[in-house]
Amino acid sequence: MFEWIVDPSIWAGLVTLIVLELVLGIDNLVFIAILAEKLPPAQRDRARVTGLMLALIMRLLLLASISWLSSLTSALFSVGGHAFSARDLIMLLGGVFLLFKATVELNERLEGKDEDENPQKRGAKFWPVVAQIVVLDAVFSLDSVITAVGMVDHLAVMMAAVIIAICLMLLASKPLTRFVNQHPTIVILCLSFLLMIGFSLVADGFGYHIPKGYLYAAIGFSVIIEALNQLAHFNRRRFLSSKAPLRKRTAEAVLRLLRGSHEQAELDAETSSLVADSSSQAIFNKQERMMIARVLGMGQRTVSSIMTSRQDIASVDLSESPAEIMAMLDQNQHTRLVVTENSEDPLGVVHVIDLLKQALHGDSLDIRALIRQPLVFPEQLSLLPALEQFRNARTHFAFVVDEFGSVEGVVTLSDVMETIAGNLPNEGEAIDPRYDIQQNADGSWTANGHMPLDDLIMYVPLPLDEKREYHTLAGLLMEHMQRVPQEGEEIQINDCLFRTLKVESHRVQKVQIIPLVTEEEDW
Repeated sequence: MFEWIVDPSIWAGLVTLIVLELVLGIDNLVFIAILAEKLPPAQRDRARVTGLMLALIMRLLLLASISWLSSLTSALFSVGGHAFSARDLIMLLGGVFLLFKATVELNERLEGKDEDENPQKRGAKFWPVVAQIVVLDAVFSLDSVITAVGMVDHLAVMMAAVIIAICLMLLASKPLTRFVNQHPTIVILCLSFLLMIGFSLVADGFGYHIPKGYLYAAIGFSVIIEALNQLAHFNRRRFLSSKAPLRKRTAEAVLRLLRGSHEQAELDAETSSLVADSSSQAIFNKQERMMIARVLGMGQRTVSSIMTSRQDIASVDLSESPAEIMAMLDQNQHTRLVVTENSEDPLGVVHVIDLLKQALHGDSLDIRALIRQPLVFPEQLSLLPALEQFRNARTHFAFVVDEFGSVEGVVTLSDVMETIAGNLPNEGEAIDPRYDIQQNADGSWTANGHMPLDDLIMYVPLPLDEKREYHTLAGLLMEHMQRVPQEGEEIQINDCLFRTLKVESHRVQKVQIIPLVTEEEDW
């Protein structure tokens, strides 16, 4: 009665079926992880385990029902002289389903389509999420159940394979998902197995039985070839690891991607092998990553996001008395001074070195004779063209004007360089408000209200609207409140709580930023 237990082909079918069940369950694991992300972190693992256990029971019942239906061999009707039974119909429908699913999956992967990653909403209930996991598993279990019926003839073997596969998913869901995603050729190989099994089911439904030994031989040969392929990739990575350090290989791969030609822009096998490494070490440290991100973001930033606003400019008013002008010059720490006269509209700039030369020659102070005209940038000019204009004009100073020609602020070459390297203060100079941010012991941040949002997102993840008309942290708060915030006032924006700490003359000086969600590693 149990002679089939000692049959080697049964054990070969069991092992093969377990492998296929694991690969076919990757979709289940991905969707389960997405649904579990809606729950608080403490409930995610429990929801994943509960959903998979309920799905196991449901899958065994589905497997038993389909296996029973496939055992009904009495003819129901005939078409073209061929009698079709309930088993034939099950085989036909299952084979067509596998062919359809494998074709769709192959098409999506060969076309290079990416999966949509929608942001997950928080605050979901535990049991509704578990119910969604069970329903989704029922939909995605049809391919694995039909595959089991098409590969082996014994219900006990099918159930054993399903139970073992589910248990392995529970134990190794994260490593399994990561491994399959990192080896796309394995996914293509298993989808090809689905096509072959679906074709055999369709042939079986029309009365042409294909011995399963042929299927096992083809699958085994393909697995051996894929194992050799993975071994070759492993040896290639090991050779590269001993030949050159990971940092050098990564730099070479990035340069290859950035050379511009279409053929070299693709991340081919050679390029990917250059950056592949079995270790999980970080390629760049935190400071280097921030600098690279700032360089890549220069094309999207405008001069108005880094300028010193007109209210913060230290200027020399020619209408003041010589004593007042000398007192101002005595306290000056800048290499250039903005010159005005009876108005806020600047006449130009004066270089301190010109004042020094004038004093060394014994001439009387004549600031008006030393006024130079700097560059003029529209406020929406991006940083890369601004850098090019600085280079061509051989000057490091510019006025930033709005569409009506009014001066909104000034920007220097040092401001552009600081967008890459961070704040570069002179000796005795206070920290620039645009880079004034510190992390507190409780994980929150205290930032200056004048800090540009493009720099703030380096520390606090915030989604920014590309069409926004504000550039600073204070502008973000006023945009959401539609007024100037008061000291101690709080507002939640996305996953952060903003508390205004200091306001002077309607200007937000200090803001505390409290992240409400602790960032975790990707599942």
